[in-house]
Amino acid sequence: MSFSKKLRSGKFTVTAEISPPKGTDISGMIKEAAMVRGIVDAISVTDNQRSVMRMSPLAACSALSQEGFETIMHLTCRDRNRLALQSELLGAAFLGIKNVLVMSGDHPTKGDHPGAKPVYDLDSVQLLDMISRLNSGVDITGNVLEGKTEFLTGAVSNTELTGAALMKLEKKIKAGASFIITQAVFDSGKFSEFMDKIHDTCGKQTKIIAGIIPLKSEKSAQFLNKNIAGVKVPDDVLRRIKEAGDTEAVAPESVGMEIAADMIKELRDVCDGVHIMPIGTHKNTGKILKMAGI
Repeated sequence: MSFSKKLRSGKFTVTAEISPPKGTDISGMIKEAAMVRGIVDAISVTDNQRSVMRMSPLAACSALSQEGFETIMHLTCRDRNRLALQSELLGAAFLGIKNVLVMSGDHPTKGDHPGAKPVYDLDSVQLLDMISRLNSGVDITGNVLEGKTEFLTGAVSNTELTGAALMKLEKKIKAGASFIITQAVFDSGKFSEFMDKIHDTCGKQTKIIAGIIPLKSEKSAQFLNKNIAGVKVPDDVLRRIKEAGDTEAVAPESVGMEIAADMIKELRDVCDGVHIMPIGTHKNTGKILKMAGI
């Protein structure tokens, strides 16, 4: 069953995030994908995540598709104007890519090319609207296409919804987002409140997929708190990871796996799926999903 059909059927979906290589050798990426073959519904492929230059997600998605994986192509507003975005999307459609995840993209100053000039010709809401137009057979200016696209489009959100953030999320949904992938979730209670806000304001037509980051150490948890906007690792989780590192009775990575599996269990009846974003590798993803009963 395809990712879109499973999502629309109401069944719990699982996706996994992979970054393209920083170079032309795709063997490591294919190896990572092989670790989740048969246990996830789609692989999402990042677009110069955190403004670190890598192979284009279009090329990476094409390579993964040839290996039999369904992909979700990330597409940021940071690096392309509306001409380039539309060209990229038409190319993706031609290559058989069906799913696109839209986001603004981190500013280049955060990455390894801090002197790069950001574009941001469109924002994420405008990009979603543009894809809806391509799906209907016209470009952003209304010119008729020789063959329309058929993308399932998604957007991203953190779970701390202030008034402005909630309003923007509502705009994303109205612009065509069929699914939302959130930043990493470590507090199921607060996530339930987030879900209530979405349902009260935006309805239930858009599927919500919760981000899951299996922690590897206290250092990795502190890094998330300091550097990733919208992510908050609670004190009790930090304490569990720290105690594991201090006692050495249980490896912090094992505790991180337990925390991730427990979170998936708690979220299974709350949202529509989970999105696994490992720190480094997917070597433990299968174990975590098995621990969670997936």
